[in-house]
Amino acid sequence: MIAKYSMHAALACLAAFSLTACDAGRPPEVTVAAPETSEPRPEIYAEFTLTADLSYYTEDQRTMIALLVEAAQIMDDLFWRQAYGDDYEAWLAGIGVAETRLFADQNYGPWDRMDDNKPFIAGVGPKPLGANFYPADMSKEEFEAAYLPGKTGQYSLIRRNPAGELIVVPYHVAYATELSAAAELLRRAADYSESADFANYLKLRANALVSDEYQLSDLYWMDVKDNEIDVVIGAIETYEDALYGYRAGYEAYVLLKDLDWSARLARFATFLPELQENLPVDEEYKQESPGSDSDLNAYDVIYYAGHSNAGGKTIAINLPNDEQVQLQKGTRRLQLKNAMQAKFEKILAPIAAELIDDSQQKHVTFDAFFADVMFHEVAHGLGIKNTITGKGTVREALLDLASSMEEGKADILGLYMITELHDDGEMGEVELADYYVTFMAGIFRSVRFGASEAHGKANMVRFNYFQDAGAFVRDAESGKYKVDFDRMRSAIYSLSRELLVLQGNGDYAGALELTNTKGIVDRQLQADLDRLTVADIPVDITFNQGLAELGLDKE
Repeated sequence: MIAKYSMHAALACLAAFSLTACDAGRPPEVTVAAPETSEPRPEIYAEFTLTADLSYYTEDQRTMIALLVEAAQIMDDLFWRQAYGDDYEAWLAGIGVAETRLFADQNYGPWDRMDDNKPFIAGVGPKPLGANFYPADMSKEEFEAAYLPGKTGQYSLIRRNPAGELIVVPYHVAYATELSAAAELLRRAADYSESADFANYLKLRANALVSDEYQLSDLYWMDVKDNEIDVVIGAIETYEDALYGYRAGYEAYVLLKDLDWSARLARFATFLPELQENLPVDEEYKQESPGSDSDLNAYDVIYYAGHSNAGGKTIAINLPNDEQVQLQKGTRRLQLKNAMQAKFEKILAPIAAELIDDSQQKHVTFDAFFADVMFHEVAHGLGIKNTITGKGTVREALLDLASSMEEGKADILGLYMITELHDDGEMGEVELADYYVTFMAGIFRSVRFGASEAHGKANMVRFNYFQDAGAFVRDAESGKYKVDFDRMRSAIYSLSRELLVLQGNGDYAGALELTNTKGIVDRQLQADLDRLTVADIPVDITFNQGLAELGLDKE
């Protein structure tokens, strides 16, 4: 379980001008679970210890790693407050039942992230769509009617002043004390860095934390190439804001580069411009050029915090999200190899044995799984970031559906890229069937995350689209699925085209229709997923992590 960085909610309220809604979105006190609620399910997570042999690293590097972990722990605290409320520590302490407390810790609140955010504690009620980013009593109509410059910004909270009026409170004001502490840890870590470029990045990221101005540090991060230790830290993804998709949640990863694997992957980023030119859409939907500085590396992750640690665990990263940075510099793709290996062995392989046709189980391999995930991240750089219809960025036009559409695009374009590169002989001796069947097994793994979250919605759209296209068939007698390789290829290209056009047009109505018609779990699929539960196959992984696991608690 993650050690939490102890904070004081009162300081945040004072920093936010004595606001009256510092506990906005806070659910009621804990009671014993009633029948109408779901049950705590900590057993759905397989334990995995995040550790590494740090004997290879110098004393200064180990000191830097410890400081980065401490900074990450602050991000964990801040995400708890964004997802649940400022009084989360007292709430956790009052739960009393160990199993429920553990599950609450895994979910950063009393809602099961792997089961459509159903509450597992009685009296809680549904999870607020806006989490704790907005006042609990605020309606969409009130928000949309309010004149609030900057109200759609990624790095602010919406609160009420003493008169009850909505106001915008920047993160660097609401969380001033905590962000200052995290920034100081990054600056101290910079003093121990053996890479001058990485040290400069840490200082710029420290400044970003206390100013909410991330672009400069994002641009500089793209140019840092010689560091064996890395950190992703800050307010980054907007998935937690299910009301509008505006506001970013805090998170962190502390990472160690796998030099051997990274060398194998480096060349794939160079194919982006050519792949962009060949996308199966009209020219206007691929007029943007991916940045030429994109890179692709493999890492072992040694600490997750905040949004990245809530519910299902990320196994690959594609950042920065800033569209201007992406167009100018591209993105960095970070493949989290140790976490990926854990999911393959503990979850994907057992799922394949249960649900994939016996004749095709030989095509489920770790290398194919690694490639499917890797090309998903690479594919985020393809397509279009700004609509061709004058509706601004794709993110602005598609609002709360932007994340699920982007995740769906990355999934399907990842397969498109694999297919194209395999046809060109760039994927080595691996059979294309390996990638397709492993991808199919991966859908079953990901669908279990639930259909309420961006990745879950994207998975269901893709599953139902493939099913309708005959890309796979289910044998009624065995209850197992078999991929039709020709129809799979055809469906990959047609769905790629559909999602790229929806994004390029900024077509919210079309995206909503696609999500509503295909982003659902039907009875047959649910019955098959239930078989995985009966077979005691975990849904995801949970981490034992921290300074003790790294052997740094005594240094």
